Amino acid sequence: MDEEWFHGVLPREEVVRLLTQDGDFLVRETTRNDECQTVLSVCWGGHKHFIVQTTAEGHYRFEGPAFPSIRELILYQFNSGLPVTGRSGAILYKPIPRERWELNNDDVILLDKIGRGNFGDVYKAQLKSTSQEVAVKTCRVTLPEEHKKKFLQEGRILKQYDHPNIVKLIGICVQKQPIMIVMELVPGGSLLTFLRKNASILTEGQLMNMCLDAAAGMRYLESKNCIHRDLAARNCLVGYANTVKISDFGMSREEEEYIVSDGMKQIPIKWTAPEALNFGKYTSLCDVWSYGILCWEIFSRGGTPYSGMSNSKAREKIDTGYRMPAPENTPDEMYRLMLRCWEYQPENRPNFEQIYTVVDTLCQAYRVSFL
Repeated sequence: MDEEWFHGVLPREEVVRLLTQDGDFLVRETTRNDECQTVLSVCWGGHKHFIVQTTAEGHYRFEGPAFPSIRELILYQFNSGLPVTGRSGAILYKPIPRERWELNNDDVILLDKIGRGNFGDVYKAQLKSTSQEVAVKTCRVTLPEEHKKKFLQEGRILKQYDHPNIVKLIGICVQKQPIMIVMELVPGGSLLTFLRKNASILTEGQLMNMCLDAAAGMRYLESKNCIHRDLAARNCLVGYANTVKISDFGMSREEEEYIVSDGMKQIPIKWTAPEALNFGKYTSLCDVWSYGILCWEIFSRGGTPYSGMSNSKAREKIDTGYRMPAPENTPDEMYRLMLRCWEYQPENRPNFEQIYTVVDTLCQAYRVSFL
């Protein structure tokens, strides 16, 4: 575990991404048929994965000599310049160290459970090294590999982003089970809960600013070709000074267009654009539709969209032209923007750059009128 080239239970997809040149290598662990195996992964005319064999005496080997520890075995292969196996010809040239956000599981002290995610529990936690309080999503050990891959995808997407309205990734823990995603702790919790709790004291100006924060975060994601696919008040967090941060990237995809191939399981129907529901086709303009619903949630102070309608009824009504009425005291321009976000044809909707400009102008006008 002390060796930089040991990557714990990092999934194979991540490993392939890290090994780019012939001779690049790392060591990881995997579970097959409930048995834990140590694997040497090498880039050599593609990617090759060698399971470390255990001898009757409890030593470790590939084809050559056996050693009392895996560390000695790997160092022998590296220093000798001999192929791992005669058939593969793979030679170890360069150990690939853990990335800076691959944290050690022991660096994270779990404190209180603060919620549940799709893959496991969410905790308030503390980093040993800095005593910083963080939020940690854990992945249930019993989940199949496929789910663990999906779980880590959120971390992979988030680690590239840096924006005040996007929740920040601090690191991922893959040294051992359970794998964890460590994020900044956003003190106000879920935007939906916050809106409902503070409904009577939130001003229209504050609600406008929340819409502006969400637009700023989404404009940034749009510029990075990231489709969120699950934008809703429940998936936003409230930070200091009521700053809204977009969170929950479990369904996100980094591409200009994404066609769903795995059926429409777990789709948040009342937040999802018609073309995504009807044809499984997602673009950033689907997020624009969801943003309209999010603004409706904000101005209704945590109301339930299409209240009293089943998912299928809401879908049917939308297809025939129904749109939700404005929540009480919503500024006309803001409701007009919602309706533009809910244009049936995606090409008729504004993009997030345009949305941000509209909401920013409204916010400024609002501030001026209160001076």
